[in-house]
Amino acid sequence: MKQGKGGKRRKYGMGLFCVEAVLVVLACFMMFPMVLIFVNSFKGNGEILLDMLALPEKWSFGNYREAISKMNFFRKFANTIFVSVSAVMGIILFGSMAAYKVTRVKNKVSNVIYYGILFTMAIPFQVLMVPIVIVARNLHIVNTLYGMVIMYWGFLLPMAMFLYCGFIKGVSRELEEAALIDGCGQFQAFFYVVFPILKPITATIAIINMLGVFNDFMLPLIMINSEKLKTIQLSMSVFYGTYLNRWDLIMAALVLSILPALIFFLLFQKQIIKGMADGAVKG
Repeated sequence: MKQGKGGKRRKYGMGLFCVEAVLVVLACFMMFPMVLIFVNSFKGNGEILLDMLALPEKWSFGNYREAISKMNFFRKFANTIFVSVSAVMGIILFGSMAAYKVTRVKNKVSNVIYYGILFTMAIPFQVLMVPIVIVARNLHIVNTLYGMVIMYWGFLLPMAMFLYCGFIKGVSRELEEAALIDGCGQFQAFFYVVFPILKPITATIAIINMLGVFNDFMLPLIMINSEKLKTIQLSMSVFYGTYLNRWDLIMAALVLSILPALIFFLLFQKQIIKGMADGAVKG
């Protein structure tokens, strides 16, 4: 028996047991590749090629030390954090302000902008890869971290604006009108009254985009050529060769690249779940 809402007990039947069993099996399938990567990160290259499913004969952190050195991990981690934080801050600032204006001002221009946002979300990234490089070269922002941040703004703002628009529609206009009567300007009314109410959806947008930018590979691949400016995901290519792939170092590098995102998720998992739930209700 399990305690339900309102103090009522609900029977733990076969149906609920089957659902939980299926979920556990699916979770094991999803976790298996991660466990395999972690275990093999402690093996030598020959040991991995001999039997990937076996446990290491000797657990050693030598792969991690070598991977950190060859990747220049801490420099690449700093690059990745700079790009991720800058991109997310710009997306939140510009996305919330643009969505507020589009939602509150009802005219043909705002409708065109709104439906234009929806249209851009349907365009796959692969279609835009060549135009991106051409535009970036014309703007002289190729092979720069700030140039990559600007590109992320362009790609990720439509989704952020779409989510903000749905949330702002549920915010009462009376709050803004009261602030304007009290002497606030339009910007003050937004940042002091409306923006704090957007906290749930802002948390959702921030977390999703932070993880997305941190783990992205394609945009850094076409934007960055300099070794010093590479991100973590891009720097792992140093272990792939024409005649030999260092699988021992690749596994260690994968663990190092996954670990920051995993820690971030574990620290903010309550905010992630709450933000998604609140955003879905409001939106």
